[in-house]
Amino acid sequence: MLKIGDFSKLSRISIRMLRHYDEIGLLVPKSTDSFTSYRYYGEDQLPAAGRITALKDMGFGLAAIGEILKIYNNPQVLAEFLTVKQAEMQAEAEEIRRRLLLLDTAVERLRKDETAMNYSVSLKTLPERYVASVRKVIPAYDQEGTLWNMMMTETAHLKMQPADNCYSLAIFHDEGYKESDVDVEVQINVQGTYKNTEHVAFKTMPEVEIASATYKGSYEQLTAVNHAVANWVNDNGYEFNGAMFCIYHVSPAQTQNPDELVTEVCYPVKKK
Repeated sequence: MLKIGDFSKLSRISIRMLRHYDEIGLLVPKSTDSFTSYRYYGEDQLPAAGRITALKDMGFGLAAIGEILKIYNNPQVLAEFLTVKQAEMQAEAEEIRRRLLLLDTAVERLRKDETAMNYSVSLKTLPERYVASVRKVIPAYDQEGTLWNMMMTETAHLKMQPADNCYSLAIFHDEGYKESDVDVEVQINVQGTYKNTEHVAFKTMPEVEIASATYKGSYEQLTAVNHAVANWVNDNGYEFNGAMFCIYHVSPAQTQNPDELVTEVCYPVKKK
């Protein structure tokens, strides 16, 4: 029989941890002195201690290790446990690689341009949504309000119900910037179903992955924000996958102070 100190040296597991293993029933001593509470282990428990350490090194928690030890002598079942853990860790490794790439590109961008982090870009998924939509060619971007007025006027009698997490947004369908005759679509999330009006169409928009940056202030910042998102897309191995759009979290309909506007600039993207 081995005292806990000797077993600790041979198993390379600390005395504190051995006591914890005993308390949770993971590795119980062969005997415990009822007067002194000294724990005594058998040499034949060293392989079990080694298995526990090996499984911890693989990333298993103590609760999982307790379950695995029960089937340790069944290679097929054990292989299934290890395969599941392997898949989990591969997914974690992919996520770590993605985060490292984000960090690398942010650091590199800051070395080139100290203002690069003025607009923080993130990758997210905009879920499927049912929308009221108006799309027309208008004289210029600053005439977008005519589309919103058209929507509100034509749907007033429908008493549309805004959806939970309602988005008001504008999609800019032209391939590039245009001085005039711009193809713009405005949308608002609604719940329920409605019949189309003369200019308002109701439709379901699919889920879309986007790179986006949210900023507060006037629309004069749009060019700088566009550049920030475009640089992020290029640096992080993505490519554009659809028309750019803006989500209006605080719009001119809610405030006349341009400094209070909150806009999210969004680009649909996909991995290269």
